Amino acid sequence: MTAVSGAIRFILNDEEISLTDIKTDATLLDWLRLERRLRGSKEGCAEGDCGACTVLVGRVMGDEIIYDSVTSCIRFMGSLHGTHVVTIEHLRGENGNLHPVQQAMVDHHGSQCGFCTPGFVMSLYGLWMRTPDPSQGAIEKALQGNLCRCTGYAPIVRAGKAMSSYGLPQGDPLLAERIALKGQIKAILDGSRVELGAGDQRIIVPATLDDFAEVYAANPEATIVAGSTDVGLWVTKFMRPIGPVIFIGHLPELKAIADNASEVRFYAGVSYSEALPVLAENFPDLGEMWSRVAGEQIRNMGTIGGNIANGSPIGDTPPPFIALGAKLTLRRGSHRREIKLEDFFIAYGKQDRQPGEFVESVTVPLLPAGEKFAAYKISKRREEDISTLCGAFRVFVSDGGTVGMARIAFGGMAATPKRAKAVEAALVGKPWTQDTIDAAVSAFAEDYQPISDMRASADYRLLTAQNLLKRFFLETTGNGQRLRREVA
Repeated sequence: MTAVSGAIRFILNDEEISLTDIKTDATLLDWLRLERRLRGSKEGCAEGDCGACTVLVGRVMGDEIIYDSVTSCIRFMGSLHGTHVVTIEHLRGENGNLHPVQQAMVDHHGSQCGFCTPGFVMSLYGLWMRTPDPSQGAIEKALQGNLCRCTGYAPIVRAGKAMSSYGLPQGDPLLAERIALKGQIKAILDGSRVELGAGDQRIIVPATLDDFAEVYAANPEATIVAGSTDVGLWVTKFMRPIGPVIFIGHLPELKAIADNASEVRFYAGVSYSEALPVLAENFPDLGEMWSRVAGEQIRNMGTIGGNIANGSPIGDTPPPFIALGAKLTLRRGSHRREIKLEDFFIAYGKQDRQPGEFVESVTVPLLPAGEKFAAYKISKRREEDISTLCGAFRVFVSDGGTVGMARIAFGGMAATPKRAKAVEAALVGKPWTQDTIDAAVSAFAEDYQPISDMRASADYRLLTAQNLLKRFFLETTGNGQRLRREVA
């Protein structure tokens, strides 16, 4: 029988915290500013977009603590059990000096008005710990989730390039603390389930994956929270109640990635950041698109399982995975069933998921030799933006030049992520030529009747989908390589 504890315990900077009375929707940012008077983390957007509230959250993995930059405005307190939270106030250099990242920002005039500066410093600090001498591309990627109102990114990037000239991670005063903290965090994670509160204010932090399955089967009305990149906005933007809540982002079993010669299996708690290296290795085109999903902080928090389970028609994960023929494993208690990912989405806001059942993993077949594949994300802003539409294309062209198989899927074109079966039928059995493509594009109107909204008109979406098929053809026939380099 699983032991039960009644407190959320974590380390804040250098102090152990134990909370026995917190609300289900309490955010880390509000708690830091209102309860702890740590006001370096700022609220700019309250939706995880601007990065002004960035902090680092560390968790024990193997024999070390791995730190991720996260947006504290949508990170719930109940998700912090067994972690180390580091805020801007805890940074310091050797001998009482500023931290190397802070000094670089000062010397390269990166702070400007100062409002967003703590968030930039924390993002750069997370990068500095992993990559002391980063390339400009790595710096820009680490800062995708930080917006500067003064538009002065150049001096901030220069500070990122120079930060290691002021000191290296081996001399970071926090390094010695982190070594000592490992034992403290492991003691917190003693195999107990955490339960506190009652009714709509009940919080449950399962001890293991099996414990989660048991708890959720018994409490199917509970909200499951992994990365909170969607549920956080339910609270901060829509003022929706979310309790009771089961927090699962800490479960190591849901962080697993298993691969073999034919497929890759991602368990539901794998974050976008954790999935990226595996995707980039096995599906280079998908890896390129993946780096445009949100910003670094959201990629560190958001999970593959969450992006699928919430059923959003504009999620970036389903279209490429559907085109690749992915399958879902759904679990309720000890019972599992497997379905095609494309069959999971029934209608807007409705998925094939029974009460008490959750997405445990998604299995993605590797691309067979000779097949062509690409995924495209269209958005108003290149980085850190929700897709206007997301399309994925996969075809097999025989040695004779005939299309033997086609799988095309889009998000943002219908009430659910959906295959373009009429377009596929217009391609299969035809020569892979410009004439075939020109004849097939009209079939998009049979597959999709997109809506007009704040992101795009229906006409724009339909025309863009047609043009993406043309682009895919040009790139797979060697005529679009220059185009791909220019838009990458």
